[in-house]
Amino acid sequence: MPTPHEAEKQHTGPEEADRPPSMSSHDAAPSGPPSRNPCCLCWCCCCSCSWNQERQRAWQVSRESKLQPLPSCEVCTPPSPEEVQSWAQSFDKLMHSPTGRSVFRAFLRTEYSEENMLFWLACEELKAEANQHVVDEKARLIYEDYVSILSPKEVSLDSRVREGINRKMQEPSPHTFDDAQLQIYTLMHRDSYPRFLTSPTYRSLLLQGAPQSSEA
Repeated sequence: MPTPHEAEKQHTGPEEADRPPSMSSHDAAPSGPPSRNPCCLCWCCCCSCSWNQERQRAWQVSRESKLQPLPSCEVCTPPSPEEVQSWAQSFDKLMHSPTGRSVFRAFLRTEYSEENMLFWLACEELKAEANQHVVDEKARLIYEDYVSILSPKEVSLDSRVREGINRKMQEPSPHTFDDAQLQIYTLMHRDSYPRFLTSPTYRSLLLQGAPQSSEA
């Protein structure tokens, strides 16, 4: 009859039983980093999955090709003297003019706040979209590029507006960013617009349209 000590060894097995089982070639961990499943609905830019990174790269290309270059119609069409003068009458008139937006955007670039105009333009583009699938994607791209705190082009929004956006992003619509767009519009109106009217950029346009003081 085995002693109690021998019976315990027979029950628990040899010393190797206390070691973790070795991995077979089939169970061995892959040499490269583990693949991740797509986040699918991750719009907050909080993860680093390959799907989200690929989507960010695609948006970067899209943004550079669509929003960064000024539209040719705005660049190549010189404004009339009357149009230039009308920009000083109200901020609305400036923003309703394609050429005015182009000139104002160039001014914002000198103040390192071009993202305000880019965000406003992106919201206008979103509001003109009728396809829900495209709306979902564009809304997420706008969020990542201008609302996310991880973005270098984050615009200045108060906490109330941010919370509202976070709720609306559960079911994006063409009007998801309406409150934020209005807040940025107001910021540009109150902060940047007065400086634009006294800037060399705007003054030079006024001088170009001014009548000559002397005649031949």
